[in-house]
Formats: sequence, structure tokens, C-alpha cells
Amino acid sequence: MAKYLVIVESPAKVKTIKKFLGSNYEVVASQGHVRDLPKSTLGIDTEHDFEPKYITIRGKGDILAHLRREVKKADKVYLATDPDREGEAISWHLAQALKIDDKDINRISFNEITKNAVKASIKEPRKLDMNLVDAQQSRRILDRMVGYRISPVLWEKVKRGLSAGRVQSVALRIICDREAEINAFIPEEYWTIDGIFKVKGEKKLLTAKYIGDENGNSAIHNENEKNAVLAGLKNGAAKIDEVKKSERIRKAPLPFTTSTLQQEAAKALNFSTQKTMRIAQQLYEGITIKGSGTVGLITYLRTDSTRISEEADSNVRSYIGEQYGSQYVAAEGARKSGSQKIQDAHEAIRPTDVTRTPAMLKDSLSRDQFRLYQLIWKRFVASRMMPAVYETTSVKIAAGKYRFNVATSKIAFEGFRLIYTEAGEEKDEKGVLLKGLDENSELSLEQFDSKQHFTQPPASLVKTMEELGIGRPSTYAPTITLIINRRYVAKENKNLYMTELGEVVNNIMMHSFPSIVDVSFTANMESLLDGVAEGKVRWKTIIENFYPDLDAAVKKAEEELE
Repeated sequence: MAKYLVIVESPAKVKTIKKFLGSNYEVVASQGHVRDLPKSTLGIDTEHDFEPKYITIRGKGDILAHLRREVKKADKVYLATDPDREGEAISWHLAQALKIDDKDINRISFNEITKNAVKASIKEPRKLDMNLVDAQQSRRILDRMVGYRISPVLWEKVKRGLSAGRVQSVALRIICDREAEINAFIPEEYWTIDGIFKVKGEKKLLTAKYIGDENGNSAIHNENEKNAVLAGLKNGAAKIDEVKKSERIRKAPLPFTTSTLQQEAAKALNFSTQKTMRIAQQLYEGITIKGSGTVGLITYLRTDSTRISEEADSNVRSYIGEQYGSQYVAAEGARKSGSQKIQDAHEAIRPTDVTRTPAMLKDSLSRDQFRLYQLIWKRFVASRMMPAVYETTSVKIAAGKYRFNVATSKIAFEGFRLIYTEAGEEKDEKGVLLKGLDENSELSLEQFDSKQHFTQPPASLVKTMEELGIGRPSTYAPTITLIINRRYVAKENKNLYMTELGEVVNNIMMHSFPSIVDVSFTANMESLLDGVAEGKVRWKTIIENFYPDLDAAVKKAEEELE
């Protein structure tokens, strides 16, 4: 019988994939990267066309020796590393290290670890996509140049053991800028007033919000202004100005990308970015399910696409129709506009089998695995459901020269909200309007409730990094962890704060290496790397244009910095 060898990255996948492929296939893990630039030197020949020098990573010799023996025994070798740029690069490094000829390379990739996906990929092996490999190589080399040329400047001028990095330095700058914004942020005082009205013939009181005076001036900036409004409301006379009924539609959410999953898991489950990625990795690689063996429960977790496959789309629509009724199935799949930075041809993060409900898996998953799987499952199913429809009634009340408004919404059709509501969003209906309220109802202002508030400073780091196009969704978690471990940043109750050390490092970077920490430079670098991946930009051109400026800036900093 022919013998086939499949090389994957993670040992966690070996058993699952072996079970799918049967006894003719041997499945082994490279355990991530096997070659990299040397630790002791820059490892890039800056004099000769920026050729990188790769060596076997320390500790990977035995793994490579074992892989070489397996390759010799096999009639055909499949490289099945992860389906992204880094995975493509690991396959290329494996082919180089194991001396597999170009003609013998069979690269396969699957977006989910299921029997169908794995078997389908074996039927359609391809050659390596060198554009993806080169995009990963140029990222690695740029990162190495920044780290290995700038870090020694920090050791000499601040203290040993510090580091600078292409993405981490920008993240540090964003935190620093945001902290400066927060420190400079002057909270503005404002007041709200609720009027509590008695409607003739009704026992229930009606609470309405102050929306301004007859000229439309709505803001109340301080206590004096608030007191003036209250004085004007003293006589209590009030009448209904208008009653308006309308319908409001709320669209279903899109399935998760890496960053939206990180943000929602933080809000809904209180997970750190790192914890979300760790648990998602476990769900992707496979969990032992009673009666089914080891099964990959979700698709690949590093993606910025919201697309889903036609098969998954049709399966989820059938499932919704059967479970909830055809009136809940969305007419047309949700599409995402916006960012063009789609990580290869990925799908959104979704369950590999929609009929595997969270309830069915509860006994096989840890508490955290269950909660994250449930979040992903519900969001995916909701994404293919009809919008929620609300009936809204808005009542405007005139009290002297001031105006109040009370609006209530009642769900007319639950749509996707039958199974999914976002964190921080209430599932219940808003307010209760008294039945039969119209322009002729008589009412009087009984009392008021006034409150002082202050405006709040700006948003989260992952969201900011995503909006600015810095780094990749897969790099957000390690970047944040790195700057915390370097003690540049401290974390307190979910917020990140600059340390004194972080401020010193950021000031040096801003002063001596302004382009490295320039947000738009970093985002532009990401789009150049995307250009390499698409075959539009030659990778060494990026390095050639980048290095001379870096070199000059380092030399200048060594002389000038105190």
C-alpha cells in the first residue's frame, strides 16, 4: 500500500486528522516554526540584496530529524500547516529544511478540522503560494530590523533588556496618546431631568425625558441652568403635543471576525484578548466529544473576513427553518462592506456543524469553552436570521416653554433576537406606554428627577488598532501581552496605563524614530504587505526602501541621545 505523510503544525490536531484519513496516512506535527533568523545576529545580509539567513530553531533538531525519517518512508508528503500567511511560510521552511523538491510539494489547507474539509483538501493539493510566503518573510525581516537595530539604542540609553518592535511601538504610542487624551480630557458637566406626569384617569405615572425648550436648546450645562428649568416647570401645567407611531428595524449582526470576537468576548464574558484566542484555538483544534471522538468545533480563528461558505450558509438556513420556522430565515446573507484587508480567502469564525448546539456539547466542554462556543454559535445562527422589528411610539409633551419626550418600543417580530443579543444590550422591551394615550389626554407634571453627569473619555485598544489598520487580528493579543510583560504598560480593571518606563521608551521612539511609531506609516506597511501577498509588490523592494532610513536614524540616535 502507498504510504502518505501529512505534516501539520500542532500536535493537538494529529489524532483528529489521522482518524479522518485512515491507516495509509501518517500524521506528524512540526510544532510550529522549524527555521528562523538567528537570535545572536541580525541575520539579514544588508550588503547583498537583503538575503535572509535562516537556521534551525534551537530545540527543533530532533523534530526535524524525525520528520526527515518519515519523509524518506513516504511516497507522498502533504504540507498541512495553518491556512494563513504564517502557515504558508512554515510549509515553505519545512520544504527547505526537509529538502522536498518543488515538484513534490503538495500544499493542502483547510479552514476547519472536519472529515469533509480534510478529505477534500487531500484531493486538491497545490504548490506553495510564494506571494504569501514572501509577505510573511518581509514582515519577519522588517520586524527583525526594527527590533535588532533599535533595541540596542534603548539598552545603551535607558537600561538593558528593553525592546522596540514595529507593531508594539505603535501600540505603545496609541496607549500613550490615549492616556494623554484622558489626562487632558476635561469631563464636561451636564444634567438630565426626568418629568413624572400624572395622566387623568390612570393609576400609573408616566416618566418622560427633558429634551429642551421650545426653541430647541436642549443642553443643561450646570446647576444654575438646571434650576432655571425647574423654576419654569413649577406650575405643573402640561399637555400632549403629539403622539407618533412608527416601525424600527434592527439588522442581524455579522458573524465574528477575530477582532469582533475578541471585543465581544471581553464585553460579554470578561475574557482577556489572550484568553479568547487560547480557548478559540482549543475549539478549532478539536475537543473530545462523547460518542464522536475528537472534533474540531469552529473554523480557523484568525480571520478578518465575514464571508461564509455556501454550504455553511445553506446548512444554517435549513437549521433555522426547522428549529424556529421559515419566517425567521433571512432573505439574503449579511455582507460586510468596508475593509479590503481580507486575510486570504478565509471565512468568518463559525461552528463547523450548526446542528451541534451548545446544549449538546455542554458536558464535553469546560465552562469557558462552553461559553465561548455558545457565543460563536449564537452569533453565527443570528447572522442568517431576519431583522428584529419594533413598534415604536413616541409622545412629545409640552410643559410651559419646555418639552419632554417619552418613547417606547415593543418587539413586533423578534427575528434574530430570538437567540442573540449583544453584551450591554437589554433583551426586554423599553418602557411601558399607557394604553389609549393621545393628543386629547389630560396630564399634569407631578414631580421631577434631575441628575448630574460628566462626559467620558475614549475607546479600547483592540478596536483602535483595528480601525487604524495596525497589525493583524492575530497579532493584537501577543502585542498587548508583550508590552505588559515589558512593564511598559500596566493593566488595572481592564484598562491599560503607561508606566514611567513606557513613557521614557515612547518618548525616545517619538523623538528618534518618528516614522516607526507613525500610525499611518504602520498601516501603510500593512497594505504594502497585502500587496506582496497579492503578487503586486516585490518583497525586497519594501526592505530596500525601508532599511537605509532606519540605518540613518539609528546612527543619529546613537550620537545624539543622552
